[in-house]
Amino acid sequence: MDLKKFRITAARKQKSLAAFLTKLDDIVPDDMPELVAKVDATVWKDVNCMECANCCKTMTPTFTKADVKRISAHLDMKPKEFMDKWLVKEEGSGDWINTTQPCQFLAGNICSIYEVRPADCAEFPHHNKKPFDLYNDTFTNNLIHCPATLTLVDRLKKVVEKEYVW
Repeated sequence: MDLKKFRITAARKQKSLAAFLTKLDDIVPDDMPELVAKVDATVWKDVNCMECANCCKTMTPTFTKADVKRISAHLDMKPKEFMDKWLVKEEGSGDWINTTQPCQFLAGNICSIYEVRPADCAEFPHHNKKPFDLYNDTFTNNLIHCPATLTLVDRLKKVVEKEYVW
C-alpha cells in the first residue's frame, strides 16, 4: 500500500465524497444495505489492511473497560497498570485512548495484540454498521485515514449517481 499516494488521492477526493455522504443523509436508496454489501465485497479484493495499517498509524481506538481488562490480562498486567502505561482520558469525550501514535501495539503493519485488540479496532472500518447512512459522519472522518473507506465511498458514489435518481 502506497500511503503517500493514498493521502494525495484522499485529499483530492475528500470534499466531493464528504458531500456525497451528506446528501446520502437525506436521500437513501431503498436497497442501501444490499448495495453497500455488494460494493464493500469488491473493496476487499483491492485493499489489504495488513499492507496498510494507516488506521493504527494515524488514529487511536477508544478502549472500553472490557478492552482494558482483556488486553491487560493478555499482557499479564493489572488493568490500572495498563491504563497508566498506555492510555489517557480524552478531554471532552472522557474516552480512554492511546497516549501515542502510531499505536504502541503496532509492529510493522501487524497488531501485536490482534487476538485481544480493542472492539473499536475489531469493528474498524465499520462498513458493516447498519443502517449505513447513520454512520456517515464516521465514514467522512475515515476518508483520510482508511483506503478501504475511501474506496467504498468512492465506488458507492459512482453507483448511486449512475443508477439512482439523485
